[in-house]
Amino acid sequence: MASKQAPAETTEITETLKRAAAALRGADVPFALAGSVAAWARGGPAPCNDLDFAIREEDADRAERALADYGMRTERPPEGWLLKAWDGDVLVDLIWDLEGLEEPSALLDRAEELSVQAVRMPVLRIDDVVVSMLCALDEHALDYAGPLAIARALREQLDWRDVRERTAKSPYARGFLHLLEELDVVRPARARAGEPRVRVVPGG
Repeated sequence: MASKQAPAETTEITETLKRAAAALRGADVPFALAGSVAAWARGGPAPCNDLDFAIREEDADRAERALADYGMRTERPPEGWLLKAWDGDVLVDLIWDLEGLEEPSALLDRAEELSVQAVRMPVLRIDDVVVSMLCALDEHALDYAGPLAIARALREQLDWRDVRERTAKSPYARGFLHLLEELDVVRPARARAGEPRVRVVPGG
C-alpha cells in the first residue's frame, strides 16, 4: 500500500482534478480551482501532493457526498473551515474560508473560466491566490519557496499594487514582497497613492 506521505505525481493530481471537478459539477456545487494548482493552470510551477478548491460553506455537505460517491475518502477536520478528501495519494481540500480573502461567493463570482488539462472550469484570480498564500504565512509556516516560484513564473499576470495593499497588515507578506524587490522580480513600491502601479522588471 502506498504511503500517504509520498508525494503524488502531477499526472495523479491531474486525474484527481478532473474527477473532483466532475463530481462537484454533477452535484451542482459552485466551485473554483484554488491554491498552487490554480497558479499551475496559468503557467505556474507543477503542483505536488494536493489540490485546493474554493466552495461555499453552505455547499460543504453536498460537496462531501459528491466526492464520496466518486470513491474518495472524506474527512471533516476540527478546524471547521474546510473538508478533505483522499483520492489514492492525492489530497483534495475544499475550503470556504481562505486566508485574507472575502466570502467565497465573491471569489467565485470573479473566478475566470479556463481550460485546465483540456477541461473547462472556474479558476480563482491569480491575485486572490497569491494574496491568500501570503496572508497564510506566519512564524509556524514561513516557507517562501512556493510563493516565490509562483511569483517568478506569473509576475506579469499579477497586479502587484493590489497584492501589496491587500497583504499590508502581514509582516511576513511585507518581508516576502521586499525579497521580490531584492531579487529584481518586481520594482519597489511607489510611496504615494495615485502614482503608477508597480511594474515588473523586464527580464529580471
